[in-house]
Amino acid sequence: MKIINIFKHIKTILKHKWIVFKLCCKAGIPYRGIIHDMSKFSFTEFWESAKFYKGTSSPIIAAKRANGYSKAWLHHKGRNKHHPEYWNDPRSKVPKPIMPYKYTVEMLCDTLAAGIVYNGKNWKTDSQLHYWEKEKIRSPLNDNLKEFLTDAYTQIAQKGIDSVINPQNLKSLYQKYTK
Repeated sequence: MKIINIFKHIKTILKHKWIVFKLCCKAGIPYRGIIHDMSKFSFTEFWESAKFYKGTSSPIIAAKRANGYSKAWLHHKGRNKHHPEYWNDPRSKVPKPIMPYKYTVEMLCDTLAAGIVYNGKNWKTDSQLHYWEKEKIRSPLNDNLKEFLTDAYTQIAQKGIDSVINPQNLKSLYQKYTK
């Protein structure tokens, strides 16, 4: 592991957290933005991610390719309620429950921020929609929440982030797909 990767990884985490925080503030859930992804600074998550840091994609993907799994991901998804994997229990009577509003919106802010950080100058308002269209089949997310994300990403592609990420619009979308 290169020492420079440690500092680059810290910079990437902080940039991601800053964008999530700004989006969560727009969405009316600033506290979720403040505490978002604090577990990334834990020993388990930080060192594996620094080791596999590339800067253009999640180090978790690289760890999974190299090892077949990622200790950082297993740790992260079990501690962060904005990930559908936190809620997913295949043996439960409801294996894919509807996540509470605040975590669903934090998830939306998180995915947008990840796209912005990893795509950099190449990010466009339709970037997350294109990514989501390829990924949603594999997502362990409740089908209603998949529709919520699809609608939100479509709106963002058409109108931009500022028009879509606000409490009124997000609450309306959430209720549309969860009632």
